[in-house]
Amino acid sequence: MREYAVHYGLHLDHLQRAAPDAIVMHPGPMNRGIEVSSEIADSSRSLILDQVTNGVAVRMAVLYLLAGAHNETEEKGH
Repeated sequence: MREYAVHYGLHLDHLQRAAPDAIVMHPGPMNRGIEVSSEIADSSRSLILDQVTNGVAVRMAVLYLLAGAHNETEEKGH
């Protein structure tokens, strides 16, 4: 795990080389300290928590539609 984190993980020095307006996203679940360092995950440039939160709502909506709820609503005239 340590070797993976060193060679493939996103660290603060990577973010410092990125554009000043670059953001960090991860769909979760995230292996903190392995895939993304805590400094980056907790930084103001991280949208990870927003992405995870919104991802739950999107997955729920997709499952709702796949389950046929959309067709039932159309049949009722709504």
